[in-house]
Amino acid sequence: MSSTPAKTSLFERIATLIDHSKQNVLRTVNTTMVNTYFEIGRYIVEEQQQGAARAEYGTALLKGLAILLTKRYGKGFSYTNLEQMRKFYLVFSIPQTVSEESDNSRDRSLKNNFTLSWSHYLKLMRIEDKNERHFYEIEARANNWSLRELERQFDSALYQRLALSRDKKVSRNFLKKDKHSSSQKM
Repeated sequence: MSSTPAKTSLFERIATLIDHSKQNVLRTVNTTMVNTYFEIGRYIVEEQQQGAARAEYGTALLKGLAILLTKRYGKGFSYTNLEQMRKFYLVFSIPQTVSEESDNSRDRSLKNNFTLSWSHYLKLMRIEDKNERHFYEIEARANNWSLRELERQFDSALYQRLALSRDKKVSRNFLKKDKHSSSQKM
């Protein structure tokens, strides 16, 4: 069977379609996983708030859940991972706008647009300053940064350099992009 230009063109179009479909499936699976982790974190936080306020209650709850979930689903639900999911909810359920603040937490959690990978969010959660964390989340999303690129930009202190920049135009451009990005999330 000889390769004609028409066959090659057809092959390339089909191959491109398959490649794009595979990327979409991976993106959908990742988004679903991250949203699931957020909801697991929410369930844990809500359960802890209804129960005893003592730290040992929370630890016992997570250890028990880790055992049960690991038996049922295998790896991925260790005590440490459940603690990270809990922290993920606590860090990212904070409303970014006044209108989000008026929504209840369930509605807010359903609106979240977690388009980065779980690894990205694990890195972002380690950033204490919420403005800095929000900056890196926006930039990673807008520029399609890999985890390695996010780490590189963070390690190079991009946020601090921008904040200290005397070039007000650069700062204004970021603020405009931030407002535009926030309005698209709603």
